[in-house]
This record gives sequence, C-alpha cells and structure tokens, in this order.
Amino acid sequence: MLGLVLRIGTIAALVAVSVTSPGLAQQAPVDPAPASSTASPVPSVQASDAAKASDAAPASDPAKSSDAAKASDAAPASDAAPASDAAQLSNAAQGAASQPAADARNLADTDTKALKPATTGGLHELSPLSMFLSADILVKAVMIALALASLTTWTIAVSKTIEMWLARRRLQKSLDRISGSKSLAEAQMALGSSSGLTGDMLAVAVREMRMSEGTFGDSGIKERAQSSFAELARAEGRRVRFGMGALATIGAISPFVGLFGTVWGIMNSFIGISKSQTTNLAVVAPGIAEALLATAIGLVAAIPAVIIYNHFSRVIKNHMELASRATGATSRLLSRDLDRNYGGSQARAAE
Repeated sequence: MLGLVLRIGTIAALVAVSVTSPGLAQQAPVDPAPASSTASPVPSVQASDAAKASDAAPASDPAKSSDAAKASDAAPASDAAPASDAAQLSNAAQGAASQPAADARNLADTDTKALKPATTGGLHELSPLSMFLSADILVKAVMIALALASLTTWTIAVSKTIEMWLARRRLQKSLDRISGSKSLAEAQMALGSSSGLTGDMLAVAVREMRMSEGTFGDSGIKERAQSSFAELARAEGRRVRFGMGALATIGAISPFVGLFGTVWGIMNSFIGISKSQTTNLAVVAPGIAEALLATAIGLVAAIPAVIIYNHFSRVIKNHMELASRATGATSRLLSRDLDRNYGGSQARAAE
C-alpha cells in the first residue's frame, strides 16, 4: 500500500513537472525500483502491475500535456508571425513612400546646384554688347541706325553751339560798332573789313542808293532796300537753322524705330519659345532683353534730340531778333542819307 502511495506521489510530481516544463516530460521516467525493494515479493508483483498501468496512464498524460504545450507555444508563434510580417510590410511601405520624396529632394538639390552657375553665367552674358551680338540681323540694323542717329544728334549739338556762339558774337559786335555812325559810309568805315549780316546790309543799302540816282522820290528806294534786307534776313535764318530738321526727325521717329525693333525681337522670342516648348525664364529672358535694348537705344537717341532742338530753337529766335535790329539800324542810316541828299537837292534847286 505504501508502495502504491509512493508511486501515485511520484506520478503526480511528474505530471506537475511536465506541466511546468514541457521539456522535462520527454525525459526518461524515474526508475521506481529502489522504492519497491523494501516491499514484499507478492505485493511487488502487484505493485509492478499497478505501476505498469499507472506508468501507461501518466505516460499518455504527459504526452498530451506536451502536445498541448507545443500547440500553445506554436499558437503565439503563429500569432507573432503575422504581426511581424505586417510590421515588415508597414516598414517596407514607409520606405517605399519615403524613397520618392528623398529622390525628389536629391534631384531638387542637384538642379539648384546646377542652376546657380548657369544663372550666374546668364547674368554675365546679358550685357549690352552680348545682347547686340546675339540679336537678330534686323534688330542689329535698327540698333546701328539708332546709334548713328544719336551720334548725329550730338554732332549737330556741338557744331551748332559753336556756330551760334560765333554768329551771335559777331552780330552783336557789329551792332555796337555802327550804333554811333551817322551815315552808311561812316558805318562801313566803322566795320572795316569784317563781314557778316550787318556788313552785307550796309553794302546792299549803298548799292541801292547808287543804282537809284536820278530817280524821284525816296519811298521807292526804301522799299527796294527793305526787300533786299528781308532776303538777307531769310538767308541768315536758313543758315542758322541748318541741322534743325535732322534733330526734329530724329526726335520724332527714333522711339518708333526702336519700338519696331522691339516688336520684331519679341516676335522672334515667342517663336523660340514655341520651338523649345518651354516657358523657362532662362530661355525667354535673353530674346526679350535684346528686343527691349532696341527701344532703350531709340529713347537714348530721341530724348536728347528733342531737348537739343528746343534749346536751339530759342537760341535761333534770339539770333534772329539781333538780325532784325541790324535791319532796323541799316534802314535808319539809309533814311538819313536819303534825307541829306534830298535836302541838298532842295537847296541846290532853291539857289
């Protein structure tokens, strides 16, 4: 009986150990021989039969418990496997989603680094000379024509400044010399060999008096002399106004000529845009800049021309007022000579 109790206790301990640690259930069962050695022979036979039966039963129980433990271990493993697969898929999806963004950032950085030198080079290339050299042939012709017009404007400005200063100085000096003269002959002596508008008027007056000797009436002589004076004044006006027409023409048409070059250049730029099929500023800007350069040159030629024209219009007006003073001074000298001659003839007639 004691042996049976011992065997049952041993079997319960084995079951507890197999539940707690499934690996131990697969080990060999403890040999119960020493415990049964103290029992009697007959009970040992019965105990051995009971032990065999009890060993068979518990052996099946640990096997079942071992299978259950393996199943329980496999279940969490099988549950953990989909979780790990889902985590790996999630990480792969995140990596695939972040990869295009990283590629885009790298591409943008590369484009920016490549664009900076290109942009700097383009800015250096957008100089007036480079834009002129790269412009269309018609735009170049417009720019050259406007540059020549501007050169003509400044040439006329310099030459007219010197011319008008000398003419005004000479006319003013001649008026000062004849202001105290009493006759045409005295005025000619005061002027001497100097030529000019005043000298020409005095010569015309003396010639008219000589050619009108023997005629009656002074009104005809004065009228003919005034006609000659007017012709001289008109000739002086034409002389000092030389070049004013060119200034007026340049000031009037230069902006429109430049605008024509601009329109032509912009048209070529749009054609280039359509061929390149891009609206990038680096492609569009050079052609538009070349076109606008034509307008800028047109304004550079037109604005000074208008200012210089207005300035010389005032200077010529003042000069012609001095010419009118010379005409009046010469007419007064002629009238005095006619009165003296008429008075002398009247005295001789009275005698």
